[in-house]
Amino acid sequence: MARKPRVHFPTALYHVIARGNQRQAIFLDERDFRTYLSFLAEYKSKHSFHLYAYALMKNHVLCCAQHKTCYVKFRIM
Repeated sequence: MARKPRVHFPTALYHVIARGNQRQAIFLDERDFRTYLSFLAEYKSKHSFHLYAYALMKNHVLCCAQHKTCYVKFRIM
């Protein structure tokens, strides 16, 4: 079953998840974690969003984010 469309409004918080296929690892070592964080920092500097929290685990990433402007789709998702 397909998920419902995202709701966009000015104060919406988004729980963003990225997982490895079949729970496979997406980070193999410490360098992979640091590389991901540098990509996230670069992306955050280019796009307008607040990143309130994140968790990096071997097989998935969780983020809590909010877009700074109204009705603009998150490009990070």
